Amino acid sequence: MEPLQSHQYEVADAFEANELFQRNGWTDGLPIVPPTEPIVAHFLESAGLAPDAIVGIEPVRRRRIPAEKVAIAAVMAGCRPEYLPVVVATIKAMCEPEFGLHGVTASTGGSAPFVVVNGPVRLSLGMNATHNVLGNGSRPNATIGRALRLVILNVLGGIPGQLDRSTLGHPGKFTFCLAEDEEDSPWLPLATERGMPPGASAITVLAVESPHQVMNEWTHEPRDIAETYAAAIRANMLTYSIWAGTYAIVIGRQNRDVFAAAGWSKKDIREYVHERARVKRADWAAVGKRAVVGKDPDRIHTALRTPDDLLVVSAGGPAGGFGAIIPPWYAEKSVAVTMRIEEKP
Repeated sequence: MEPLQSHQYEVADAFEANELFQRNGWTDGLPIVPPTEPIVAHFLESAGLAPDAIVGIEPVRRRRIPAEKVAIAAVMAGCRPEYLPVVVATIKAMCEPEFGLHGVTASTGGSAPFVVVNGPVRLSLGMNATHNVLGNGSRPNATIGRALRLVILNVLGGIPGQLDRSTLGHPGKFTFCLAEDEEDSPWLPLATERGMPPGASAITVLAVESPHQVMNEWTHEPRDIAETYAAAIRANMLTYSIWAGTYAIVIGRQNRDVFAAAGWSKKDIREYVHERARVKRADWAAVGKRAVVGKDPDRIHTALRTPDDLLVVSAGGPAGGFGAIIPPWYAEKSVAVTMRIEEKP
C-alpha cells in the first residue's frame, strides 16, 4: 500500500482527536472515530483501492475526490471497512453531471443525498430495510450516509454558511440511507428497474428535501392508497415547489400488501401518481401565493415529467398503513443516478 498523503496530527488520545476535529470544523457536529493511518490504510486495502485513486471529480469546480479522503470520511463516520465500497459507489454516482453535486451542495434549499441500496450487499452488511427504516438504530445505514456528508464537508468545502448556503437544511443532511426490502416486496428492486443486472449490488442516489410521512390503512382499494401518496405530492407542489422533478415514495409493508393483492406493479403506481400528482397554477392562491399565480391561472403543472420520474421504494416495518413521499431538491437540476457497487474480488 502506498503511503498516505494527508497531514498527520499528534494528539494525546481519542478524546483530544475528537476535540481537534470539532475545533477545526471537520465534522458534522457529532463525535468522530479518529482516522489513524493504520485504520485508513486497512479500509483502503480491504476495498482494493490505492490512496491516490480518484473516486470522482465534482463537475463544476473540478474538485478531485481521492480514495484516501473517502476512506478517512468513512472511518470518521463510524463505518466498518466492508462499508467502503457502498460509500465509493455513491460518491461516484454523485459526481455524475446529472446529479448536480455543486448545486446540491451550495443551494439555499438545503438538500441531502438520499441513498437506496439494493442487492446482496444489503444482507452482508446487515443494513436495515424494515422497522424505523428512516430513523436511527442501524449502523451501516447511519454511517454510510454520514460518510457522504463528511466528504462533502471536508473535500468539497460544503461548510454551512460558506459554500453550503442552506436556509434551514433538514436532518437528512446528517445521514439519509436505507436498504430496500427486497425479501418482503412483490416487486422488482429499484436498481433492477433502473437497468442494473438482477441480483447486482447497487445504489441509487437522489438529491432530496425532507421526507413527509403519510398514512392510509382504511382501505383495500389500491387507487385510494395511491391517491394518498399523490395528494401529499400535490401538497408539496403548492407549499414548496410547483416544478416537476424526480420524487421518491417509500411504501411500507401494509400498503404494499394491498397493492400486491390487487396485482399492482411499481409501474402501475408510477403511472397513477403521474396522472394524479398535478395542480393548476391558480391553486397557489389557496396557500398564500396569490402574487405568483400570474396571467395563466389555468396552466397545469405535473409533479413528474414522466412516470419514470417516480422512484418507488419498498421499505418499512410490517404494521401500519404508513409510507413517505420524499420530494426532489430542485426539479430538473438534479436527477437520480444508479451505480453498481464494485466489491473487491
